[in-house]
Amino acid sequence: MFMLQFHHHPQTCGQLLESYRGHREPVTGAKLRFEGVDGRDVYNITAAFADYGAPVLAGRVEARDTEFSCVKFFRRKEGGGQKDGSWQVDEVLPELALQDPFYTRIGEELVFGGVRVIEDEQNPGKIKSWETVFSRGASVAELQPFLVGPSHMKDIRMVQLADGAIGVFTRPQGEKGGRGKIGFFKAASLEAVTQADIAEAPLLEGMFIDEEWGGANEAHLLANGLIGVLGHIAWFDEAGHRHYYAMTFALNPDTLERTPLKLVAERSDFPDGPAKRRDLQDVIFSGGLIRNGNGWAELYVGASDAEAYVITIPDPLLEYEGL
Repeated sequence: MFMLQFHHHPQTCGQLLESYRGHREPVTGAKLRFEGVDGRDVYNITAAFADYGAPVLAGRVEARDTEFSCVKFFRRKEGGGQKDGSWQVDEVLPELALQDPFYTRIGEELVFGGVRVIEDEQNPGKIKSWETVFSRGASVAELQPFLVGPSHMKDIRMVQLADGAIGVFTRPQGEKGGRGKIGFFKAASLEAVTQADIAEAPLLEGMFIDEEWGGANEAHLLANGLIGVLGHIAWFDEAGHRHYYAMTFALNPDTLERTPLKLVAERSDFPDGPAKRRDLQDVIFSGGLIRNGNGWAELYVGASDAEAYVITIPDPLLEYEGL
């Protein structure tokens, strides 16, 4: 049983991995296949979500030799089940000049976001900056921009809390966050969230050692009022190769007490496949979690910056609801 505490001694990726491998279920993820993308890769997807009652999935669409991408929306192919994983571009829905899409629901509205990259005019083809942008609307087709996060910040996520307030997770890098640490604050409403609030959010202490980094990818309001967070934790090896894992933790939004991190998936839980670059072979990026209500959950991930998968795992947020 996990306990909520204010401060934790950070566990390294190696320690978390050892614990995970000692307890994991023997399951293997299934590859998602995408049509209508002209041979480009689709990765760093959202979980499937309802758009006027029909499931839709957003994914980062990108050629193998570039990081300039777009986000497209996909519908499950006619006659396809979840496990055969065939999705077709919905040409009616907008194409967005973003990376790494995500969504949440605030009240009756869909809140959708992604990372907008800014090209270096002096070095065409190079990225000089990026920012997280947010849109809102009743449906995907009705999304309208409403907020831009601070420069050079990814992994900003929102969740509506039990009292109607908005919980916001941040991930500064550099002087405040090093390679990337998680911050958190509450706002009275969606309209009250500002770029300055995001930049100034206090960090959750004791989550990562300075040589490693992580971020929140999706936040779930749990039955007991805690926030269940799906995120990632990562490190560089001596060759400069990246290693990314899917993790979860729970946070009390009022006291900022939280559980320790736990891993819920790693790259070897999925079939072998191509990587965008050699240094990205051992990478999964948490996309979203669908809780099935039966003790199991569907975890959607991007893999090696080239593919997307879904895997059925024991619901990692269930034990937090018992706290």
